[in-house]
Amino acid sequence: MRTIWRGLLSLLLVLGLGGATFASTPQTSQWSCDGELLSISLTSGAVDLRGLSSTVPNTEGNTAPGDGVLIQWRGQSLQLPRTNNAGAPSYTDGRWWWRAVDSEQPEWKERRGQIISYTCTPLEIQP
Repeated sequence: MRTIWRGLLSLLLVLGLGGATFASTPQTSQWSCDGELLSISLTSGAVDLRGLSSTVPNTEGNTAPGDGVLIQWRGQSLQLPRTNNAGAPSYTDGRWWWRAVDSEQPEWKERRGQIISYTCTPLEIQP
């Protein structure tokens, strides 16, 4: 009987009937970086800004602390958290860094003793 209740509860959570709130499907962008496909999905963090007595600084680009990006590139999956730098949102884990102030020329960099900058251009997504 316990197994049946666990299964039912799991089903209700998956269907969104258990009171849990699930994030919508993340928006994905695709780029060619140094000639290789790079895809980025924006992810929402666990920070809930509703009800705060003061505003959170730097929510530009409709992002907030705790948000991030999931990057697929060269067979790697990288999850980079949003920085709290002023200005346009940027994301880094200390080694990799992504920022797209200009959507035609985003900044994609890697720190390996020195800073390596990769050239990226947006790809047209066919409907």
